[in-house]
Amino acid sequence: MTLEPSTLLDILRYRATREEAQRAYTFLTDGESQEDSVTYGELDRRARAVGAWLQSSGAVGERVLLLLPPGLEYIAAFFGCLYAGAVAVPAYPPRLNETWHRLRSIAGDAQAVFGITTSTILSRLDSVTATEQDLGALRWLAMDRLEMGACAEWMAPDVCRDTLALIQYTSGSTAEPKGVMVSHGNLLDNSAIIHERFGHNPSSRGVIWLPPYHDMGLIGGIVQPLYGGFPVTLMSPVAFLMRPVRWLQAISRTRATTSGGPNFAYDLCVRKITPEQRATLDLSCWEVAFNGAEPVRQDTLDQFASAFEPYGFRREAFYPCYGLAEATLFVTGGPKRSSPVVCKIQPTALQRHQVIAANGEEEAREIVACGEPPPNLGVAIVDPERLTRCPPNQVGEIWVSGSSVALGYWNRPEETDTTFRACIADTGEGPFLRTGDLGFLLDGQLVVAGRLKDLIILAGRNHYPQDIERTAEQAHPVLQPGGCAAFSVDLDGEEKLMLLVEVDKRKVKGGPLDSDELVRSIRRAIAEHHDIHVHEIFLLKPGSIPKTTSGKIQRNGCRSWFLNTGMAAQKTIHEAEVTSYD
Repeated sequence: MTLEPSTLLDILRYRATREEAQRAYTFLTDGESQEDSVTYGELDRRARAVGAWLQSSGAVGERVLLLLPPGLEYIAAFFGCLYAGAVAVPAYPPRLNETWHRLRSIAGDAQAVFGITTSTILSRLDSVTATEQDLGALRWLAMDRLEMGACAEWMAPDVCRDTLALIQYTSGSTAEPKGVMVSHGNLLDNSAIIHERFGHNPSSRGVIWLPPYHDMGLIGGIVQPLYGGFPVTLMSPVAFLMRPVRWLQAISRTRATTSGGPNFAYDLCVRKITPEQRATLDLSCWEVAFNGAEPVRQDTLDQFASAFEPYGFRREAFYPCYGLAEATLFVTGGPKRSSPVVCKIQPTALQRHQVIAANGEEEAREIVACGEPPPNLGVAIVDPERLTRCPPNQVGEIWVSGSSVALGYWNRPEETDTTFRACIADTGEGPFLRTGDLGFLLDGQLVVAGRLKDLIILAGRNHYPQDIERTAEQAHPVLQPGGCAAFSVDLDGEEKLMLLVEVDKRKVKGGPLDSDELVRSIRRAIAEHHDIHVHEIFLLKPGSIPKTTSGKIQRNGCRSWFLNTGMAAQKTIHEAEVTSYD
């Protein structure tokens, strides 16, 4: 672009003027061949119509709840909020068997007065207004009833870089969701970083299945293509989860150069896409296969490369990266077209929060590095208790500084001060964002070790739950990859290790499942690899362990369930039958 934009509105207006007929977004309505698309000019007109309705309704500066399924209407509603000078609050409609509790919490916390949805969802809401009166009190616009003629009544709002653009609610666990305040400047600066690190240009093409109400799907999948001026093909997360091959088929068919998701998505493709389906793919176009939002596993990368290299995929396309909503999205990653860096560390040293390279003769923990921070973002590794910088060979909390760091948490001044305005104690450097993640820098590469609050301390030794979970999953073939949660609880003054593991009984061969033998296998594997004892193991049905919208295991939620109901082993997680073994 030749202009210096100060808002996202500037970019869409620019593209609508200069590139009016260029296709911007395509949505695969069935996840495969049926599609709807919109040009920059058409999107601008839809956004102006939404913006005009909001402006005429008094929504300027107000929070607007976006309650729409993935699709072109979601995109138009999001940009319509920005065109109105309103604040977008991305959310997602509850599924038919879900309660409205989280949505009610978000709407209440954001103090939303307006909402944008569809007629179908609005009718569902009308049927539960007796219990959801606060949601029913919002002033709603149904996108399928939008009068396009209103676009002529739109007036450019008074917005700038510092104007609040959206409130991104974190996935959270059992706690009430927190809203991250993201400005237009945050979005532009982080988009510029992604654009440079991913090597995007007008010839790039994207495919995204990630949910648009999550930071990776919204900012990486919707905002980034607009910023870079290249087309993107979208599908719903459900379409991908039902048939993972749809993701790779879309990449192959559209010749996409950029796509990705959390680690579990690559693992799901390896497990669910058949050899016959793989043979129909041509992935030679794929240049950036980003992997973020959860721990990147070396064995997943190896298995995916082995499965899809015969069909054009290149291992150097893998792009491990690290980020979080509080930093808008992206923090570290790259460089492009280089194979992921794998660190081999002594696991016993990690238990002491030390970083010591493992030699070829001893057991090692392999951790995939998440790339380097860009020049305009600072990353510091800080002792979370002393608040001083850690030496290079020590694990600490990851702190981030720079213009991509969001403004804070909506209506939470104390948590904003603690999380977004931290300073290094002995030097006064700051302000920094405290991420709550543990890691270290190795040759400039950020290596993420785990979550500060998830750290398990047994008999004075530190254990990362991801390591324990991985060992448990590999203990028996009937256990689900990504279907294990490790956490500790205080029982009688002593920390005890608990495990929830999902069992796929369809994988049982030669008779019924021997639960006792399965539990012994898990205990044996964890004792051998970690020298620790599992106090209690719960066997669950697949899909029982609660996860965030980005696929992260909600260990705090699992812990809360155990403390509230699990000790009696009478209740369930997500209506799954639970069997307890002492």
